[in-house]
Amino acid sequence: MTPTKNVLAVVPPHMGGRTAGAGLATLLPDGVDVTVVETVDEDLTALRAAHVVITALSPVTSEHLAAAPELKLVQCASHGFDYVDLDAARARGVLVCTIGSSGAEAQNVAEQTFALMLALAKRVVPAHTALAAGDWALPRLQGSLTELSGKTLGIVGLGSIGQQVARRAAAFDMAVVYAGRRAVPEETAARLGGARHLPLDELLRRSDYVTLHAPLTDETRHLLDADRLALLRPTAFVINTARGALIDQDALADALDAGTLAGAGLDVFDPEPPTPALRLLKAPNVVLSPHVGGVTRETVIRIALAAVQNAADFLTGKPPGDVVN
Repeated sequence: MTPTKNVLAVVPPHMGGRTAGAGLATLLPDGVDVTVVETVDEDLTALRAAHVVITALSPVTSEHLAAAPELKLVQCASHGFDYVDLDAARARGVLVCTIGSSGAEAQNVAEQTFALMLALAKRVVPAHTALAAGDWALPRLQGSLTELSGKTLGIVGLGSIGQQVARRAAAFDMAVVYAGRRAVPEETAARLGGARHLPLDELLRRSDYVTLHAPLTDETRHLLDADRLALLRPTAFVINTARGALIDQDALADALDAGTLAGAGLDVFDPEPPTPALRLLKAPNVVLSPHVGGVTRETVIRIALAAVQNAADFLTGKPPGDVVN
């Protein structure tokens, strides 16, 4: 008789909570016992017995890993993995996987990126605010509106999300440059409107818009610090739909306050939710959204299915995809 495999599925309320988790449990192989919770800490007994933890942004710490002697896989229901202690997982022989190659989040994050870019270029927020207050602001706004067409978009991280952004940029007649550890194949770059690989600092100097799509690691934390933000043109915009800590938020607020940067569109913060003291909440020419880049109805379904499929592959003896440690 095959021993039962235990899965702890952590499904936060914004992704459907226990109701959604119960439905996903039916997609796992026979002989798998699934416990659905909304945070890892909710059922420590189930954690101790778990062979697999599936989690969507709920942290898995070194303490959690130490309390789970049977654990073999942490499956992140996201492209990111910064909420899992990778060093502790590696030390205990626990695999950590994402859904990066599935592209489950890519379409909506790319759309959110362009929503923020367009809102900045067309000054949608100040226009709406003025008009709602009875102020016909056209004379003040018309000289400050810009077009995306003809501008250079710098993409930091040309993975599945970055490539979806590049495809949309081509449709807007934007030139695309990108930075990353390595260049993509020439045929891929050609499909993405002739995207050119540049060192990061050179990308920052050349770009009218810079959008971040890199994972958060020790190497990428504060990737855009004060020195790198100073490389941008005063007419440039920064977009971040990846992880808040990729940017030094105080340095970004300084640049916006000083007028050395034209604006910023942010869907992510450090921490989340941001504290009321975060200067970016009151900085000039920012457009903010509460990490909604991956939470459309369609995206949540794709994310969940991709995560469960990867866990199911592991439980049936197949090698899982997107191992990050």
